[in-house]
Amino acid sequence: MSRVVVIGAGLGGLATAARLGAAGHRVTVYESESTVGGKLGVVERDGFTFDTGPSLLTMPAVLEQLFVDTGGPADLPLAAVDPACAYVFADGARLELPFDRTRAPAAFDAAFGPGAGDAWRRLHTRSRRLWELVGEPVLRRPVSLPALARMSARPADLMAVAPWRTIDGLGRRMLTDPRMRMWLNRYATYSGSDPRRTPAVLSVTAFVEQEFGAWYVPGGLRRIVDAVAQRCTSLGVEIRTGAPVEAVTVSDGRATGVRVDGAEVRADVVVSDADAGVLYDRLLPPGTGRMTQRLRGRPPSMAGFVLLLGLSGRTPGPAHRIYFPHDYDAEFDAIFGRAPRPVPDPTIYVHAPDDPALRPNDDSEGWFVLVNAPAHHPANGVDWDAPGLRGRYTRRVLDLLAERGADVRDRIRFTQAIAPADLERRTGAPGGAIYGTASHGPRAALRRPANRSRLPGLYLVGGSAHPGGGIPLVLMSAEIVAGLIGPVGSAAVSSGAPRSTVAPSRRHRSPST
Repeated sequence: MSRVVVIGAGLGGLATAARLGAAGHRVTVYESESTVGGKLGVVERDGFTFDTGPSLLTMPAVLEQLFVDTGGPADLPLAAVDPACAYVFADGARLELPFDRTRAPAAFDAAFGPGAGDAWRRLHTRSRRLWELVGEPVLRRPVSLPALARMSARPADLMAVAPWRTIDGLGRRMLTDPRMRMWLNRYATYSGSDPRRTPAVLSVTAFVEQEFGAWYVPGGLRRIVDAVAQRCTSLGVEIRTGAPVEAVTVSDGRATGVRVDGAEVRADVVVSDADAGVLYDRLLPPGTGRMTQRLRGRPPSMAGFVLLLGLSGRTPGPAHRIYFPHDYDAEFDAIFGRAPRPVPDPTIYVHAPDDPALRPNDDSEGWFVLVNAPAHHPANGVDWDAPGLRGRYTRRVLDLLAERGADVRDRIRFTQAIAPADLERRTGAPGGAIYGTASHGPRAALRRPANRSRLPGLYLVGGSAHPGGGIPLVLMSAEIVAGLIGPVGSAAVSSGAPRSTVAPSRRHRSPST
């Protein structure tokens, strides 16, 4: 039986621990916080419960497969979200995107006029081909330069991937309506990035959401973390909370364990679910891994400014709502420009689930309100701990919601703000940049830290590593890492040598609800 230490009990760390526990390893997870979950957090206040991480699940079959591979299905019912989202534009246009993709063209025509549905259909068809090229070969396998090179050698595939084109450029090429381009550009924010610099290949995020559907877990998405943690415990994985890892120990050119509370914990394999920048900059000995300077030279992803609103009364309508500004480009200029600042007129995302488990009574509801924000960087950016900034920006966001037709100011029981500085303290993500580094440039897929580090015995999982952030990609990351490490007695465990096998391919299925 080999010994594995996992740093961090976020979803990626727990999913990896479950897979390795099922493969026969003796696994211990060390988490600095008092509870598990990482970015899939939860806040309870005055009878209200708020998910503070993702509010939608896409590609549910990836989650389903985790439980199947580690002992059988979990008691985790999923509900289809329909409409998946309502988009409100500055000119008053409203797009309600249905769960059923076959109804999407009609929804676009209703919102933007005849022809919009055909434009969506052409984009979706193109994205389907793109998904065939990158879904299995790229996202569910370790970063592979040869695989990408083979793709580039085939002219038709190269034209489909179009590494020279951005999401914004793709929209300008295929979508004549500027509001449809705004809708497409929003998917760059799923990786915390600027659509004008994000490779067009990441537009497959829109395809995934519409092809595999948007799903919700009654009781909140936090239940996903709880279910994975329970699976870990049933497999004999030890989870130690309130136990921050101080360093990864290295001897004879390979990782040998971690240091916790001043004591060394020996391990055959170390898996880090910490932010990759934190791992290379703070936990490894200086100069180890040859990744620190690369990460320092890349822009951080955007962060978020969150308001948790406990409200009296109820607002009928879709659970997920996006309120766009007049000038979307100005939002990214404020976040990624030379002088970052809180966005004066941001896009506002509202999650208002109709879930009795999350509210104290039927005459109330909780809203999770999110706006994109620059990372916390007091030295040469925004100091989100500056006196008065939270209060001023809270009032600004509430006033903007009122201007856009969602005035809840006279219904507020309480408001709780979570700024990027708070995200940094809660999740360990530097500056609260919860996606690690931004996915900017044509080589973004290759520049994200690999799941197998150059230091033998050390692996990376989670949103800051390949293939990226979001529940499905983090679960894919765990699947990749477990495949690289292999079962007890494999060469990768005994010597740190690369393995030629990876996790098997699987079809994506939507569960019954």
